[in-house]
Amino acid sequence: MLQKMKFPNRVKEYRDSLMMSKAELARNAGISVQTLNRIEKGEACRVDTQRKILQSLNLQVEDKEKIFNAAPTVS
Repeated sequence: MLQKMKFPNRVKEYRDSLMMSKAELARNAGISVQTLNRIEKGEACRVDTQRKILQSLNLQVEDKEKIFNAAPTVS
């Protein structure tokens, strides 16, 4: 059985705290809603996608640890 790495993050939690929809965040970040769904479920994403999400959440790159700091897990 193939195991997938999960990369827990706080994207959904932070997005919800801003009362921002998935569609709005995806549009602002220039990514698809499907991509955002995968990221919020813990799938890996590229560093440039992380940067776009941070900027769309009105965060700085230096704030990365607030959103993308969890250690990967195997599921």
